[in-house]
Amino acid sequence: DEIGTGKPGMPRKVASCESCHSDSPHPITSVKGIKLNSHTQHVACETCHIPAVARGGVATEVDWDWRTMGKLKDGEGFKLKEYTQGNGHHRATYKSIKGNFTYAEDLEPMYAWFDGTMNYTTIDTQFDPSKGPIEINSFSGSYGDPGSRIYPFKRMHTTQPYDKGNNTLVYMHLWGNDEDALWGNYDFGKAIEAGMKKNGIPYSGEWGFVETYSYWPINHMVAPKDDALDCSSCHADDGRLNHLKGFYMPGTGKNELLDLIGLLAVLGTLGGVLGHGALRMIANRRRKV
Repeated sequence: DEIGTGKPGMPRKVASCESCHSDSPHPITSVKGIKLNSHTQHVACETCHIPAVARGGVATEVDWDWRTMGKLKDGEGFKLKEYTQGNGHHRATYKSIKGNFTYAEDLEPMYAWFDGTMNYTTIDTQFDPSKGPIEINSFSGSYGDPGSRIYPFKRMHTTQPYDKGNNTLVYMHLWGNDEDALWGNYDFGKAIEAGMKKNGIPYSGEWGFVETYSYWPINHMVAPKDDALDCSSCHADDGRLNHLKGFYMPGTGKNELLDLIGLLAVLGTLGGVLGHGALRMIANRRRKV
């Protein structure tokens, strides 16, 4: 990659839904189709067409807790598979080498304005652990940015080791036939010290645990069109997008006057379409006569 495209955090020009379906994918033979097409200015296709994460009986991890790592049975590491997902497969809820896991199925995404750019917390990024959870990655975007759309994300919660003295994340030496490898001796202190030293990263010698979030843009598992979100999924008092601020969205109860104006505008549009159709029918009949 000589020019640097595709590296983490860099915006990329890649294929999107619109690349094949255009930015007006809905039939314009109805008022609903016309209105849905106008949504593509502000709403990503994935927002409506991926209504939930981890559908079809396959769960997704939503929490990983490293603090419980290292439990042994008869001096050996072990696994517990106490979660049975929808397809009957048993998933590990505990691993001696990693800790505890929590899963979810048919998970409603988190929604936010997104311009396609991800920002990453790197090994030398300092943070204030008291303001956690710390975002391992974040994203940019806003209502006022014409390049941003409302986009679905999966948010993952993790409790993981960090450098308490420098307030940074840490590298850990996980595997190997030596006394410092975490997946053999279950000693965070040794594993962190070895990992930081191997990578030439300053280490204070003091470690602890910090809560973190990571955000995963959702692109896969597009649902059949009949399962896409309907208008009331968002345009309601308890709609999915009610936490987004700074703009007006009809049907959310935020402004009754604007809701009324919006309803009248929709009815006016419908009346105009029906009236136009009626006039064309009358004109065609007159030509035939």
